[in-house]
Amino acid sequence: MNMVIFMKKKEDLRIRKTKANLYKGLLELMKEKSFEDIKVIDICNISLINRSTFYDHFNDKFELLTSLMDEAKEELIDHLNKSKSVEVNSIKEYFMLIVKDLFAYINKNIDVYSILSIVKKNNNSIAHDMMFSAANAAVIEELREHAINHSNIPIETISLFYVSGAISVITNYSTDLNKFNEEKLLEELNKLVPDLDYLELKK
Repeated sequence: MNMVIFMKKKEDLRIRKTKANLYKGLLELMKEKSFEDIKVIDICNISLINRSTFYDHFNDKFELLTSLMDEAKEELIDHLNKSKSVEVNSIKEYFMLIVKDLFAYINKNIDVYSILSIVKKNNNSIAHDMMFSAANAAVIEELREHAINHSNIPIETISLFYVSGAISVITNYSTDLNKFNEEKLLEELNKLVPDLDYLELKK
């Protein structure tokens, strides 16, 4: 099973390769044990990278995980931004397009997201927090730019309400592939999300 690794294109090729190996090694270890039980030496051994090279790039395993999450989030934001180039007839249609794109992206990177969904930060998994942050930012930006808000509800509150629900569903989906059917979930979410008549697309 191939492991998708997120990498910044601007970095030197040698650095990118080293970080990719460390990311892959960390994710492989997280299949077998909790993040708390993983040591830097374990990551180095499975990645075939010596400790001094590890510390050239990261101070500890927490910084390595944060770097992985930052790059995954950056790639997800780039992916969601492509939704802006698709013509839609309503705000609901745009929101459902974002949800559909999220499902497609998680399906493509399911190995990574299944593992990251296990790691908890406060009450949510770090995968949940990362997906929510990326999707919420994309929706807020789109609504500010292209929607006329006829309600007295702030755009941020509207986005928070709908994005948080969708991301919770998608997080569960990424942790248990046998429990959810993507087509069925999209149909259910489409029924749950109202037409949002108070948000009008700018002409």
